[in-house]
Amino acid sequence: MSDSLHLACPHCLAINRVATARLAASRCGKCKQPMFTGAPLELTGANYAALIERSELPVVVDFWAGWCGPCKMMAPIFSQTAAELEPRIRFAKLDTEAEQALAGRFGIRSIPTLIVFKQGREVARQAGVLQGSQLKRWLEPHLV
Repeated sequence: MSDSLHLACPHCLAINRVATARLAASRCGKCKQPMFTGAPLELTGANYAALIERSELPVVVDFWAGWCGPCKMMAPIFSQTAAELEPRIRFAKLDTEAEQALAGRFGIRSIPTLIVFKQGREVARQAGVLQGSQLKRWLEPHLV
């Protein structure tokens, strides 16, 4: 593993080089906001490139919709796991109704669907609701 990673600030999208040993306490060099909040980020067409393609930290994205019952069951599990595993992996949520183009780009056919990205490339995919322990076990190989 490298001594530092390039990752986007979730607030201003500036790319920062952050020492891996200091990920948890890192702040953006531009806007001075914390790089991690312990909660999933909202992924949109506007911030996708910075948060997924230009960041070296793995990102797990929850593709969901407001009308989806299983998505509502998955939401607190995903949030709790984000609070436990950040900053070893970044968590993001993409509303498939609001961001249909992005959902279509990844061939989302059922929700919830989780995809792990590393430097913009899909490395793992899981459809359906996972319990917290299952989600952590599934993410383990991708943690920094």
